[in-house]
Amino acid sequence: MKVNIAFICTEKLPCPAVKGGAIQIMIDGIIPFLRKNHKLTVFSITDPFLPEREVTEMVEFVRFPKETYEADVAEELKCREFDMIHVFNRPANIMNYKNAAPDSAYVLSLHNDMFSELKLSRSESIKAIESVDAITSVSKFIKNTVTVRFPQTEEKVHILYSGVDLEKFPSPLSSEREKKRQEMRKVYQVENKKVILFVGRLSKTKGPHLLIESLKFLIDKYPEAVLMIIGGKWFSDNTITDYVKRLHDLSDSYKGHVIFTGYMPADQIPSMLLLGDIFVCSSQWHEPLARVLYEAMAAGIPIVTTNRGGNAEVIEHGVNGIIIDDYDQPEAFARAIDQVLSQPVWAARMAKQGRQRVEASHQFNHVADQLEKIYVDILAHGNQDTKK
Repeated sequence: MKVNIAFICTEKLPCPAVKGGAIQIMIDGIIPFLRKNHKLTVFSITDPFLPEREVTEMVEFVRFPKETYEADVAEELKCREFDMIHVFNRPANIMNYKNAAPDSAYVLSLHNDMFSELKLSRSESIKAIESVDAITSVSKFIKNTVTVRFPQTEEKVHILYSGVDLEKFPSPLSSEREKKRQEMRKVYQVENKKVILFVGRLSKTKGPHLLIESLKFLIDKYPEAVLMIIGGKWFSDNTITDYVKRLHDLSDSYKGHVIFTGYMPADQIPSMLLLGDIFVCSSQWHEPLARVLYEAMAAGIPIVTTNRGGNAEVIEHGVNGIIIDDYDQPEAFARAIDQVLSQPVWAARMAKQGRQRVEASHQFNHVADQLEKIYVDILAHGNQDTKK
């Protein structure tokens, strides 16, 4: 069944993911698989480096200004015919789109707790839920934010874990990977260092301050330890906020042990991950499920993460990573990092397990296959209803 599909991104970032973003990266990843059998149109906001309209490899991209994005998309939908309209992370916009294109089927993807009472009233939530044919969530944790409040959605919500493009991550045992790793370590002058990686936005909710503070428990035992903090204040934004300044001030106590790279484009993250001896996801908030965990597993490095939100759904303690319950304690991070650095054979085994899990379940073709099944099931069910 060939399906005419519209993807409607949020008003935050453009697509393709020229400025990053978990939603945009996932869309980029699944497009090559879905376009083989289906017609795709992607709506997103404008960007100075992207045209307002273009067709690239048989995929149509339509971009509108951020200020009028929702209204512009709705107007465009009135003039078009789509079998399936897939709205990403904006249940509040569903009714506007539904009114513009009432004959299309609808899927809503949730990447955050978007049915929070702080975002939508109960009546608004129910209208949105009743107006879509299916809801996907990036984790069981996010699914539960819906089903606990609205038990009637249990059968409608499907967990759709994200994934990676493994072609961007050389096999952990390959000579290609080792060569690239040594090249990267030379560039950053960490050839003989134990590199602890943080990759993410520089915000308190992501917890990089705790990793800096954990160094006081580590550097006596590991004088060669270096914490590399990869990221900026926001996607493509290296503004020095009060929090970013605090991170730099904290690092002054550990000169030579902290490196700030600033924001790195999404396509450079696979190479940056090769620098690491260990990757730490220090989430302090209820993370929906940090997509960088998939990338770190694909890169074949040991992982430490916090038991917050959906993170523990893809990291199994002691098998493919370490889960920290005392998520706000620098000492807890130091203990976990020490475990990894002091037990290289065990650490290598965890890294191998992580890579194997990505190979088996978390590639973009897996995501596309699951999503395609949801689309086809919805439309087949609709056809049956019509025949009745």
